[in-house]
Amino acid sequence: MQLDFESIKRLLPQRFPFIMLDRVVELEPGKRAVGIKNISGNDIFFLGHFPEKAIMPGAAIIEAMAQTAIILFATARDKQQEGENPLYYFGSVKARFLHTVVPGDQLRITVENIRSLPQGAYVKAEATVDGKKMSEAELVFSIQHE
Repeated sequence: MQLDFESIKRLLPQRFPFIMLDRVVELEPGKRAVGIKNISGNDIFFLGHFPEKAIMPGAAIIEAMAQTAIILFATARDKQQEGENPLYYFGSVKARFLHTVVPGDQLRITVENIRSLPQGAYVKAEATVDGKKMSEAELVFSIQHE
């Protein structure tokens, strides 16, 4: 299964300038997802990180991983009740940054569900550029229903 940008917007609670995914190229709801973020020199975070040398902030890479995980779980829900919009919160993050991500790169974010919990989940994520690992993380989420 693949998702375009408009489908991603329907599933994520985030809005401009904080949507960190352009498309989803692989999706096994509840199991695994692969998202793409095309890094552009026009991305708003480059105004301050850093003006002299544009480097994608680690926090933005983690956010791209988290949004890929939200897609993973949002598409796995059996039946979405009318008006139900669960919110996904970080419980913890353990991350490593191995190389810098710069304009012109295409970030490929792979998220795998390691363990689903009654009100959350534990996932492993990896971000690569041209097959080179740029970052990896373990993310724990809690899910709260409004």
